Amino acid sequence: MSPAFGAMEVEHYSKGVLLEPFVHQVGGHSCVLRFNDKTICKPLIQREHQFYETLPTEMRKFTPQYEGVVSVSFEEDEDGNLCLIAYPLNGDHDNLENLDNSDCEPKSKLLRWTNKKTMLLENEKISKEWVRQHRKEEKIKSHKLEEEFEWLKKSEVLYYTVEKKGNVSSQFKHHNPWSMKCHQQQLQRMKENAKHRNQYKFILLENLTSRYEVPCVLDLKMGTRQHGDDASEEKKANQIRKCQQSTSAVIGVRVCGMQVYQAGTGQLMFMNKYHGRKLSVQGFKEALYQFFHNGKYLRRELFESVIKKLTELKSVLEKQESYRFYSSSLLIIYDGKERQEVAVDSDPEDIEDLSEESSDESAGAYAYKPTASTVDVRMIDFAHTTCKYYGEDSVVHEGQDTGYVFGLQNLIDIIKEIRDESSE
Repeated sequence: MSPAFGAMEVEHYSKGVLLEPFVHQVGGHSCVLRFNDKTICKPLIQREHQFYETLPTEMRKFTPQYEGVVSVSFEEDEDGNLCLIAYPLNGDHDNLENLDNSDCEPKSKLLRWTNKKTMLLENEKISKEWVRQHRKEEKIKSHKLEEEFEWLKKSEVLYYTVEKKGNVSSQFKHHNPWSMKCHQQQLQRMKENAKHRNQYKFILLENLTSRYEVPCVLDLKMGTRQHGDDASEEKKANQIRKCQQSTSAVIGVRVCGMQVYQAGTGQLMFMNKYHGRKLSVQGFKEALYQFFHNGKYLRRELFESVIKKLTELKSVLEKQESYRFYSSSLLIIYDGKERQEVAVDSDPEDIEDLSEESSDESAGAYAYKPTASTVDVRMIDFAHTTCKYYGEDSVVHEGQDTGYVFGLQNLIDIIKEIRDESSE
């Protein structure tokens, strides 16, 4: 019996909870959805579910908290609009103890996600805004717009300007092309299978970005091998090729996705996995540098915390007997909305001018210092994880996952290089 849901009335939840795209998903191909502010969900894969239910205690601080299982179905109206709804599993009504659902939308406010052909873009909101801007130039032909849309869809690195009005974090929901792509693909798969199946199991996990106002997220594919032991020969060959053609084979880690807020320009930068695969080792290092740079200066205060957490994770994984984390990712997350602390000896009359002075890095460093920033390091995606304790696996590995540990050590070394070079 899974520990699903909690802290809510069963009658309210029995009406269903709307699942929206999780806008901070920057990598992976499995659709991640928002259940509420503190919880996300994704399609249940038996091996990953088993991993979370048998997770070693020492690894729990480096993985999202597992919060149970739900049943997900989709509804479609006469216009072809689809939405995904979560329901409790049968028999789970007595186990609703651990999950705060106070901020869930009632079903009467369901948000419809279109499935019409003209809207099958990774980012519907941005596309609409883009069209409106360009329709001011009435001379642009429709086929030209379609060509530009194709460019938008295929771009591997994108910069989107965040509107100055309103809260910066509130603008994020309009800007993430990768999450919209995964969401549309999930809707399409469920629609195609509707005649045969309309009930899916999803697992509930902690939303790692919930504590941050403007989450900056780096998704790193870890290890020198990505295919699981059960992979077909075709899948195995494909994954080996991807590793050999990327930094995975050389340093055991590659960029799978990135989302960074550029405070200097008010833009959001997105990098997808296709760009990450093309990077050389030097390009990987430059991408890491870019992740820790807010457009005005390098966030140096983050380095020590990241290095400490990565080193601790490496120590934990070195002690994990038989585990192999094939195709698993590592997330590094911090808040792009940096909070500044005024120096003790600052003149109160000068405080109002600090924001203007902060555009100059040296002046900012003299006038105030950043407060201690929280950085999170977590492992995710365990669909191909194996361990001898699972019992049913035909292949049993011994010792530590050397490919993953190798990638961690190289990641630590490269971040240290960036830190040392930036302080010279």
